[in-house]
Amino acid sequence: MDRIWTGTAVLLMALVSACATSPTNYAATLSTKDPKWRSKQCQQVRATAVAFEAKEKETRKLAPGLLLGPYGIGIALAIKEHQDKQRKQIARDMHMRCSSQPLPKELQAVSN
Repeated sequence: MDRIWTGTAVLLMALVSACATSPTNYAATLSTKDPKWRSKQCQQVRATAVAFEAKEKETRKLAPGLLLGPYGIGIALAIKEHQDKQRKQIARDMHMRCSSQPLPKELQAVSN
């Protein structure tokens, strides 16, 4: 029983700690007055961000079920790490396509 509680605590700490900003929240930080904001490429990446958010909500519904199996915590952490990388990549793409400002340092390290 202690193992389950420890695993649950580790998973909850990992899920709460250092998540990348959601792409739709990042979009809200960009200037809508920038000429790139109205471009077709920007509209496409913003649509991608909205679709990603919807997909991510569906994945979160599966998280409690992952705790049932012996490998569930590892799988849940791998899914979270993958989603964080995707969030950063979408935010990077969004910045490149929707903003004329220099790329922020936290998005420069993202691999294409």
